[in-house]
Amino acid sequence: MPDFSGLPARLLRGAKWSAYRRAAEMVARGMLRKPFLGASGGPLFIGRRVRISNPSFIRHAGRLVVEDGVELQGLSKNGVVFGAEVSIGQGTAIRPSSYYGGEVGEGLRVGDRSSFATGCFIGCSGSIVIGDDVMLGPGVRIYSENHVFSDASVTIKSQGVERGAVVIGDDCWIGSGVTITSGVTIGRGVVIGSGSVVTRDIPAFSIAAGSPAKVIRSRKTDADGVDDTVV
Repeated sequence: MPDFSGLPARLLRGAKWSAYRRAAEMVARGMLRKPFLGASGGPLFIGRRVRISNPSFIRHAGRLVVEDGVELQGLSKNGVVFGAEVSIGQGTAIRPSSYYGGEVGEGLRVGDRSSFATGCFIGCSGSIVIGDDVMLGPGVRIYSENHVFSDASVTIKSQGVERGAVVIGDDCWIGSGVTITSGVTIGRGVVIGSGSVVTRDIPAFSIAAGSPAKVIRSRKTDADGVDDTVV
């Protein structure tokens, strides 16, 4: 529930009632969807206009909040698996496979207490693993495959794709509008600046930004106060 402290009394009642009603509606929608999931280990909150396809491939271990307008596709080799206390922001799309045929994707695994802000796109045709306590800002895009374009004599579309796993360690903050490309591993405790394009691995406890993203400094220093990031 939101923190209502500081609101005038006359507004407080209305705000609380609205929040409680919305939560009740989301729980009711969740109860209708729970029987169709592969496993549902806690409360399920579902917003308006949520599209869930192939729900038997989707599992969650604890409370899962799915906000309005989310697209959640389950069809994948390893499923789409969420830990406890995960939230998926309005308009986010999670797609392991194409709706129009082709090879089935690998899937997504998300740890406990991680969150997707508004408008994220998670293309998990290749494996994507997101750790515990990870925050993805608005409009974050993660792609676990790339188009092959090595042969200039034929169309790029006809050359297919190449998949590569993406791993994001525990306790990371991925800023708004960040793009993470196929084959990247982001270490524990990393901060990625807004709008960055991450095309290579980022060491643990680094702060990185830019296009392509580069390590700016470490969040940790050694006993002498010297930056110990390895770039």
